[in-house]
Amino acid sequence: MNRQTVHEVLTFELDMQKICAKLVPKILTNEQKENRRTVCLNLLERIENDNFFFKHVITGDETWIFEYDPDTKRQNSEWHTSNSPRPKKAKMSKSKIKTMLICFFDSQGIVRNEYVPQGQTVNKQSYREVIERLRKWVHRVWPEIADTWMLHHDNAPCHTAISVNEFLAKKGISVVPQPPYSPDLSPCDFFLFPKLKFHLKGRHFGTVDNIQKVVTDQLRALLHEDFQHCYREWEQRLRRCVASEGNYFEWDNVDL
Repeated sequence: MNRQTVHEVLTFELDMQKICAKLVPKILTNEQKENRRTVCLNLLERIENDNFFFKHVITGDETWIFEYDPDTKRQNSEWHTSNSPRPKKAKMSKSKIKTMLICFFDSQGIVRNEYVPQGQTVNKQSYREVIERLRKWVHRVWPEIADTWMLHHDNAPCHTAISVNEFLAKKGISVVPQPPYSPDLSPCDFFLFPKLKFHLKGRHFGTVDNIQKVVTDQLRALLHEDFQHCYREWEQRLRRCVASEGNYFEWDNVDL
């Protein structure tokens, strides 16, 4: 049986197609899948019991922003005729100049953002100070939720340190759970940072000050509707995770 016949049998008679493996953050154990499912179920229950639950949740994280970040293949695509030679472009790397953004937002928009001083990183002590500045900002700008807002962040060591948890408990700030290894359930990872960085790719900014100015302008340009859509998608992702029995679900056809 020749190659063409095999291909026809596979595609037409057996209705098969050749697909690539889906890249996922981690190969989850059964315990980790069940934990993801349980966290999502608990959050969905809280949403169903309290229509205003998500309106009190402020989510945040930190990320590196580079002076130059190469654009994606999709951004490089061009229209050509079938006879045109395929365009070529030299491989580029991210620059060594970078700045770390810390950003918090809710369903209405950006709550607060700041940049980590050059030469420093985020540890449990500095993150505790970040949260204290956030708390004071909320008290000053949104006094109506000053005593009811909740914090959502991922499970980075600086976020889950004992001293940070003790500080949050002392200040009466509840923490919305986030299952480990779950960027697909973190609004910063599935919404804010990809949307922000997409518009920065392929551009040179020269200095850290220029990076921070452009990033701040991009954050201010985000619409109120963008954040509302993000929170609706967050709820939908919780449901998809439950329907997937805790598995990663992006690019999968999941019946809800």
